[in-house]
Amino acid sequence: MGLRSFIHSMTAPRTQGNAPEEEVKMVLVVNHGLKMGKGKIAAQVGHGAVIATMKAGKERPAYLESWLSSGQKKICVKGTDAAHLERLEQEAKELNILTARVHDAGHTQIPSGSFTILVLGPAEEAKLEPVTGALKLL
Repeated sequence: MGLRSFIHSMTAPRTQGNAPEEEVKMVLVVNHGLKMGKGKIAAQVGHGAVIATMKAGKERPAYLESWLSSGQKKICVKGTDAAHLERLEQEAKELNILTARVHDAGHTQIPSGSFTILVLGPAEEAKLEPVTGALKLL
């Protein structure tokens, strides 16, 4: 989705559909095994939040609307490595939770294509809990 399409989706008449029944949030799982610096993590998390927001606008606009109107709650947690992020992604997909991935371009600290961030949501907090509740905050 291009920028114009995204802006249009944000300013178009309100969407119909199944709105979430409870608070929603976004969980960003950082691949802690890559040993990224703080600035690199911040940049990758920013990429993830943008990608997930645009994907939600296209695939789950009622969830995006609920998330935007409730303060855009998001948390960052530690994942062990790429394999761990892949397992979490599979669990989330089985629960019909929206997912997005960030892979690094390789211009700075880490190899090109490295799986840096897994984004889950926006989704209901209760739905995310079984997948990410045991992970430590970043």
